[in-house]
Amino acid sequence: MSALANNDAKETTTSASLAKPPLLSVEDAKALDVGRMADLFKEHINPGQFHFMKLLGFHKVKIERAEGMYYTDQNGRKILDFFGGFGSLAFGHNHPRILEVRRKFQEEKRHEIGIAFMSQYATALAKNLAACSPGDLDMVFFGSSGSEAMEAAVKLAERAAGPKKPKIVYAENSFHGKTKGVLAVTDGKLYRGEFLLTGNTLRVPFGDIDAVENAFRSDPQIGAIVLETVQGGGGIIEADPSYWPKLRRLCDHYGVLWVADEVQCGYGRTGRFYAFEHYGVVPDITALAKSLGAGKAAIGAMIARRDVYMKAYGTPKTAMIHAMATFGGIGEACVTAIEGLNVLYDERLMENAADTGAYLLKRLDELKEKYPRIIKEVRGRGCMVGLEFHDFSQTLPAVVRPMVAMLDEKLKGSLSGFVGALLLRDHNVLVAFTEYNRNVIRLEPPLIVQREHVDAFITALDTLLSRGVVAIVKDFVKSQMG
Repeated sequence: MSALANNDAKETTTSASLAKPPLLSVEDAKALDVGRMADLFKEHINPGQFHFMKLLGFHKVKIERAEGMYYTDQNGRKILDFFGGFGSLAFGHNHPRILEVRRKFQEEKRHEIGIAFMSQYATALAKNLAACSPGDLDMVFFGSSGSEAMEAAVKLAERAAGPKKPKIVYAENSFHGKTKGVLAVTDGKLYRGEFLLTGNTLRVPFGDIDAVENAFRSDPQIGAIVLETVQGGGGIIEADPSYWPKLRRLCDHYGVLWVADEVQCGYGRTGRFYAFEHYGVVPDITALAKSLGAGKAAIGAMIARRDVYMKAYGTPKTAMIHAMATFGGIGEACVTAIEGLNVLYDERLMENAADTGAYLLKRLDELKEKYPRIIKEVRGRGCMVGLEFHDFSQTLPAVVRPMVAMLDEKLKGSLSGFVGALLLRDHNVLVAFTEYNRNVIRLEPPLIVQREHVDAFITALDTLLSRGVVAIVKDFVKSQMG
């Protein structure tokens, strides 16, 4: 082949390889119907997850828009959101102030990637987070998720503790993220899988101060303890109020750094900016995400005491060991978060979370009294509430309980799943569940929730529970066969 022919062949090959594949446009995506969405989800995202979506009936829903406390589906049905994106929607859906600040940022063609130059948006947001944080929590690292913020927190703690104190204590039923580093302090067999994780960790029961003290006393290599202030995945679990001041004293006495994971329970969800503020204590390092992005941006933050941060990364030689990644502190995410913090205080949403959350707990306690054989416990604080059902056998007539009790472990989560599915199908209410205690329905409505929304949810749940467990099961089974 001549050189000219060879060049022609190369050009043809290159042109063919650069041909545009059959890509969907934004308008194509918007126009997808539920059936096509299901096919693409199974083909390209997660077929196993689709199985559970189908079981709950969630696979039949296409959300066309969302505003305030409500989703609107393809049929124009409004769905009351008591799920709240696992705590990501403090302001509800598409808050007008959040939309406006993002629109203006885009129209002015402001810069996004703040790596080569300092970002006025990242620095302003860091200053605001320091102002919102108690004590001397004032050094901030930005990432794109709660897992990334917690990775930064654990790395900072380990480095500041030093090579002689490399061990990290974590709690039973904890959840700190799915990335590989924080899986070592996440207590879930499902998420841990068979990954090879770091071996420098020690597990203790959550809320057991004696177990913490015994660990600190017996192992001088322990340099940090990582805890959710409220365990979300564990079933909305709080420690006794006396636990946290005692923990602070133990950490100070033994030279252990306390990392408070506030990714889900922080940002005003419990009625204070941080959940640990209810107890008059301040950790050495904490982390936020979820609602920090105001429902429109992916952003997480680690906030640490300056002396701890400087010990780990305080010199030019060490400063870049864990500096922000490409999308850490990205411009539009930061202005979204800046506006979100202002909205949080301007609209007194923390106060509303405390007041309306107390009303929600009161109404749920009334249902517990009304249905004592179904509802085992109501717990939580503010807009972070857990509704736990009894094991399946305990909800049935006494004559069949012994036979069904043998299946309770296998049936765990079935009643909460049935109730959640029927709340959506028949009452247009969306709720969530918890990772470790499957009998718990998780309620994390946006902080804009009002009593009228609580009343609507309670009415729906009351109507459903009044039918009895047997009728609920029959109806759910019938829905699966239809």
